[in-house]
Amino acid sequence: MSTLTSLLAGLIFGLGLVVSGMTNPAKVLGFLDIFGRWDPAMAFVMAGALLVGTLSFHIAGKRTRAILGAPISLPTARDIDRRLVLGSLAFGIGWGLAGYCPGPVITSLATGGGKPWIFFIAMLAGMAIFEIAERRKEA
Repeated sequence: MSTLTSLLAGLIFGLGLVVSGMTNPAKVLGFLDIFGRWDPAMAFVMAGALLVGTLSFHIAGKRTRAILGAPISLPTARDIDRRLVLGSLAFGIGWGLAGYCPGPVITSLATGGGKPWIFFIAMLAGMAIFEIAERRKEA
């Protein structure tokens, strides 16, 4: 049941990304172009995501188990440290240069074309580099 629920949630998330235009890099870059031809449509997508996320975390914070019975384990870290800031900067720069972030690029792989694949491969390479660096730091 958990796998089916995960699949359904992923399909709904992917559909939401397509309907909202998040899989269109031109739409995303238009939102980020605040000094040019700014497209405010993504602000509504983000506001909706913040509303759903806020309500979901509020409800989850009061529960110990998910609806399907799995334990709920919410993050407890609240520190804004160097790693968080640098990671956020890297994410934002990549998003601003390419117009993609991880969820939408995975959804965009199904539409064909080379750009989503190039971003996806670069994203995987970045994740691998991070893992290698973390393992070396631990050793």
